Amino acid sequence: MATPKIQHWTLANGARVYFVETHELPMLQIRAVFDAGSSRDPAGKAGLASLTAAMLDEGAGKFTADDIASQFEGQGAEFGADVDRDMATVSLRSLSDTSLLDPALDLFATVLSVPSFPPASLERLRAQALVSLQKDAESPGAVGEKAFFRALYGAHPYAHDARGDQASLKAIAREDLAAFHRQYYVGANAWLVIVGDVSVQQARDIAQHVVGRLPAGRAVVPLSPVRELRAPVEKKISFPATQTHIYLGQPGMRRGDPDYFPLYVGNYILGGGGLVSRLAVEVREKRGLSYSVYSYFMPLRLPGPFLVGLQTKNDQSQKALKIARQVLADFVAKGPTDEELDAAKKHITGGFPLRMDSNGKIADYLAVIGFYGLPLTYLDDFIPQVEAVTADQVRQAFRRRVHPDKMVTVVVGGRR
Repeated sequence: MATPKIQHWTLANGARVYFVETHELPMLQIRAVFDAGSSRDPAGKAGLASLTAAMLDEGAGKFTADDIASQFEGQGAEFGADVDRDMATVSLRSLSDTSLLDPALDLFATVLSVPSFPPASLERLRAQALVSLQKDAESPGAVGEKAFFRALYGAHPYAHDARGDQASLKAIAREDLAAFHRQYYVGANAWLVIVGDVSVQQARDIAQHVVGRLPAGRAVVPLSPVRELRAPVEKKISFPATQTHIYLGQPGMRRGDPDYFPLYVGNYILGGGGLVSRLAVEVREKRGLSYSVYSYFMPLRLPGPFLVGLQTKNDQSQKALKIARQVLADFVAKGPTDEELDAAKKHITGGFPLRMDSNGKIADYLAVIGFYGLPLTYLDDFIPQVEAVTADQVRQAFRRRVHPDKMVTVVVGGRR
């Protein structure tokens, strides 16, 4: 499989650019990524990063929200903005025809550099966010996931939900949005991804136009370390539902972790491989204790969570949790069989080309490579790295990194 050739350069203001030239379709994908995720929310104002990104296209320069929406639509372009715990991503998808691309890029650059944060839009988006939080409070899954992150990360910035909470959202003022944008949406804090039907010189011009004019600013300070769990933590939340939601986990791995590939392949066998995974076979197929059971690692800049999750009937919750713990402990102690490992490798490597079969997917990979400082050969190396994983490497990595006796357990349900 031929992987895309990645070209990389840095602008005068510190912004780092990653470019892949493809001409199969007359399209261009752009991702402007900033170290402006929810982990950068100031104390008492959780949700600020998310609101800032959501407000970018509510007004910028001389343009209103209606102007921005109608112009992008008229140019056949799609705009988007999203925030996770580590990063804010602002995206543009456009046709490469310069008569459409150039005005779309002009507007995209304006939205990135001079958002106006209209007060009326802030109140509307704040109200929408508060309604969304109320819906979360009525969902056992959302309640459980938020409780899991709080129990897992404590006072660390990864602990709170990216959308904040009711008190923090109400505390955010327009001036907070403007100050957050000034601090974090700067060249020293930016990565730009360009994938599509343009030449290298065009890509250089686009990069300069889109983020090269941002103030250089300063790179943000590193986040505080994630602390390992010293003892198990259990939290039970009574909730009126027929199903109990269970979350079991600990801090897992970071992007670029030396154990990444053994943990990644091993987790496919444990609970990431759907109905053929150990957890699904033991909890769901053999015993009928859960319709949905899974595990995953969520690598972040610092160790993101390793999570085992399942839903089960209220009266089966303790039995299902016991079996899930047994499966996890057995896998950590013994690792995979050779047959499981071989099947996992074939599935992962066989499906990898489908994960790069569009410009958008390639752009997503480049954003991860750039933001987390992964090698430019990451995509070339992926299949060989997976194929090189041995059963002993999986065993050793899980023994080093996963500790069944020191897990956070959150149980939500138990009340009809």
